[in-house]
Amino acid sequence: MVAHLNVGVVALGPARVWCSDRHGGVSAPPYDSCNVGDQVGDDVDAVGANRVAVATAARLVEPTRWVWMRQVHGAGVHVATGPTGPVPPEADAAVTAARGLPLAVITADCAPIALASDDAVGVVHAGHRGLGLGVVEAAVGALREIGHGPVRAFLGPCIGPEHYEFGAADLARLVARFGPEVEGRTHDGRPALDIPAAVRLALARCGVDELSIAGVCTAASSDYFSYRRDGVTGRQATVVVR
Repeated sequence: MVAHLNVGVVALGPARVWCSDRHGGVSAPPYDSCNVGDQVGDDVDAVGANRVAVATAARLVEPTRWVWMRQVHGAGVHVATGPTGPVPPEADAAVTAARGLPLAVITADCAPIALASDDAVGVVHAGHRGLGLGVVEAAVGALREIGHGPVRAFLGPCIGPEHYEFGAADLARLVARFGPEVEGRTHDGRPALDIPAAVRLALARCGVDELSIAGVCTAASSDYFSYRRDGVTGRQATVVVR
């Protein structure tokens, strides 16, 4: 079952998901204005203020008490029992059974995925490299090890195939892994990767068929940061908590 939802606050079983956008922060161009990425060249104090603004808007604990990751486009999963502190782990997914512990992922075109079972939650950063390495499957497996019940998923704002021209060799590898459904076309007919389709197929292969989709293309919407569109730019956050 695939449902298309408005972005903002999303219910995911017993969990709640928040998606920030680029508005309402204090960062100067080209990071204007609510950049939450701390590895993109923005002022550190501005990033901290933006993270606080997101936490306040979402009515969550202060962001220093969240789980953050140093995302590396891999398939590593961090199993969290508490906040990560000033040195986040190198991973592209996190899961937790701790109640009230927010898990965050930052993106600017890659797919942010929130996961929830009856008593655990997870978050995933899935770009084309992570999808190829199996980050979605790894995250779902880790969630099932610590939680119970059916797994539900939410796909936040990410780039759509109309704006994601992709090299033939790299595209062929992902088509070989997921099938022809991930082969899309740009608005002018060039070969493209359909990341939402790849996410849906990866989830379905590990038994997750309850998927809600924001349906927002980051490259097409000026409300969101997009690396493919702008190059040097900020990052938005997707946060899940139970």
